[in-house]
Amino acid sequence: MSPDKLPASVDDVMRLLGAQQYVAERHLATALYLALTMSRPLFLEGEAGVGKTEVAKALAAGLGRRLVRLQCYEGLDIANAVYEWNYPRQMIAIRLAEATGAERDSLETDIFSDRFLIPRPLLQALDSSDGGAPVLLIDELDRADEPFEAYLLEVLAEYQVSIPELGTIRAAQPPIVIITSNRTREIHDAVKRRCFYHWVDYPDRQRELDIVRRKAPEASDRLSREVVAFIARLREMELYKAPGVSETIDWAAALAALDRNAIDPEAVEATRGVLLKYEDDIARLDGSAVAQLVADARSDVAGQP
Repeated sequence: MSPDKLPASVDDVMRLLGAQQYVAERHLATALYLALTMSRPLFLEGEAGVGKTEVAKALAAGLGRRLVRLQCYEGLDIANAVYEWNYPRQMIAIRLAEATGAERDSLETDIFSDRFLIPRPLLQALDSSDGGAPVLLIDELDRADEPFEAYLLEVLAEYQVSIPELGTIRAAQPPIVIITSNRTREIHDAVKRRCFYHWVDYPDRQRELDIVRRKAPEASDRLSREVVAFIARLREMELYKAPGVSETIDWAAALAALDRNAIDPEAVEATRGVLLKYEDDIARLDGSAVAQLVADARSDVAGQP
């Protein structure tokens, strides 16, 4: 799709994501279409591993836009999220100016110019000169500190950044903004009000099977079906962290790499670390639990058309 052209319908969004191997459900495609049409950020919330980040990646690739990713974490500050000055280069410029006898006023103006500015993701996202407005992915906002949310309000409301030494930098064309959260804490209402919201849930079995077929084509049809059925049953257990779609894909690929055409208790026990990432969860998946889940998964697949 041309970088200047946006999807004209929800069906176009479905096709755009599908062309990037992202199997979207229609409610997500509708939310994304409205966000694109009305130039509003899209806030995606859900469990880790359900495909929130992949939405932004697929959208950027499908639109032919640059993807700018801001990975959030505790302690994220303006220097890492917005901009910082290149102090080593500034010091060199000062030394050279002093050696040549440059005037102090002109020196101060020069060292706080664009050529000494290091743009970070939020500032980069305001630049639409390279192939149109980029897709700005603010990933896992819930990991950042609350004061950083307050700073985001100016960016999301006006698509601008204030730099004391230079003034206000505004986007000629607003970026397409996707914000994700794993809901480890609540995001402030002021941020959510500026966005359209969509909860990304685990896919149903048929959609997850479609995803596995696209992302792990080396797995046989029987193996893919049994993997999806097993994980659906596994998510019903009381786990600290249920496996996400990414784990489903990885597990199907891992079993295929072991030349398995179907699941069995031995293969499950040997590959539990692909599915589960916490020792307590792995301990819950003992021999008897594995045998029962395998039997249930096989039964589910046998009953499918």
